[in-house]
Amino acid sequence: MEKKNIRLLFMGTPEISANVLREVINEGYNVIGVVAQPDRPIGRKGELLKVPTKVVAEQYNIPVFQPVKIRKDYEFIKELKPDLILTIAYGQIVPQGLLDIPQYGCLNLHGSLLPKYRGAAPIQYALINNEKVSGMTLMEMIDKMDAGKMYAKQEVIIDEEDNSTSLFIKMGDAACALIKNALPQYLEGKLVGEEQDENLVTFCPTIKPEQEKLNLQLSIKELFGWIRGLSDTPGAYLYLNETKLKIYKAKVFSNSVEGQIGEIVKADKGGLILQCKDGQLSLLELQKEGKKRMDFKSFINGNQNLQGKILK
Repeated sequence: MEKKNIRLLFMGTPEISANVLREVINEGYNVIGVVAQPDRPIGRKGELLKVPTKVVAEQYNIPVFQPVKIRKDYEFIKELKPDLILTIAYGQIVPQGLLDIPQYGCLNLHGSLLPKYRGAAPIQYALINNEKVSGMTLMEMIDKMDAGKMYAKQEVIIDEEDNSTSLFIKMGDAACALIKNALPQYLEGKLVGEEQDENLVTFCPTIKPEQEKLNLQLSIKELFGWIRGLSDTPGAYLYLNETKLKIYKAKVFSNSVEGQIGEIVKADKGGLILQCKDGQLSLLELQKEGKKRMDFKSFINGNQNLQGKILK
């Protein structure tokens, strides 16, 4: 069947999903609808902000559906009569009744090299755990989280400079490559699904707000991973004089232990150095609550007598 004749229903919500949706449209598939999470209120006024996939869909006059709970509200999908459902970062568990609708099945683009990192935050956890390689998996959707057959994978190299923001972009590019190269093969029946080895499965649950505060009892390597995994959004933090201090970028400075844990042992043009349990971190980009994000030199200039202070 030609691409233009495939009735494709797309399910996804954030920016990475929007970029993949554009690729699906540009590849010539007949996107009959987009299912996304409801728009969210932002700011003090609570104004509704359209989710990224909705913005793209409206640019192409594609109908958008935003059920609050897809498990209880998917009758409209039966009426759309999709041949294929494709999801990436939709944000809700899809019920079996919905999975049974399309003749070509339901596919998901998952942000890890399965069976590693099943769950809600695979891209962040690859950074948290200081992985060197991750990737995107085109997989079968079943009524069990990220447990279906694997059809194709696209590896992504993780550089030391990568954080969550940059890795999401790389993962989006990998997903687009799978749309371009693997999806046509799947529709032609040329891809044989591979079952996941349950012995190799690992999980990565949603990151909770309390995990955004850095635990200074962790090793320096672990702290470095958490800072990368939480940047640029929402940002890892500690407290300086009871004021929240977000740390967006850091690097391992040394394995020296010459101060107490959490102590700023150096604060000059050579660096802003934080003592950790088994070494020292150089803090490179920070944001004090109520202030702008800045590099360490600007931060030191605006905050006198930092040396000897304790971050908690």
